[in-house]
Amino acid sequence: MTQDQLTGGAKPPHTSARRLALCLSGTQRGARLARQLTVQQFTEWTGLPYDSDPARAVALVTAELASNAVRHGSLPGRDFRLALHLLPGHLRIDVTDTRPERLPPAVTPQPTDETSGRGLLLVQAYADRWGHTVHDAYTKTVWAEVRFGPTRRVN
Repeated sequence: MTQDQLTGGAKPPHTSARRLALCLSGTQRGARLARQLTVQQFTEWTGLPYDSDPARAVALVTAELASNAVRHGSLPGRDFRLALHLLPGHLRIDVTDTRPERLPPAVTPQPTDETSGRGLLLVQAYADRWGHTVHDAYTKTVWAEVRFGPTRRVN
């Protein structure tokens, strides 16, 4: 869904800062849709191709944050919220879920024989900054910022 579809064609007051927010089902299908919509919106806002390095980083970071919201932050029947903020030189991805008591763990390398637990390591590697905020007794947001300008951090 594009900004124009959501706003009925009205342009945001400042074209350098754009925002999109959606509620998606707390399922793996919702997580997959979050990744697809984020990349679609990112490429539309920036004009960068789908197969560019920044678009791939945005896809990976969104997939991990949304998947974690579904797997660890979801209560049955509750949606999660995806918010995108295009700011000069970077995209901020916010994923809000309904489990504020389940904060992201400290990021540490996992043993090589583990089959899961590396998602936040990937977020740390591809995002320039990331963290979490507990808003109230009912929600928390895990966020990440992916730089797409010439000063993008290389790991």
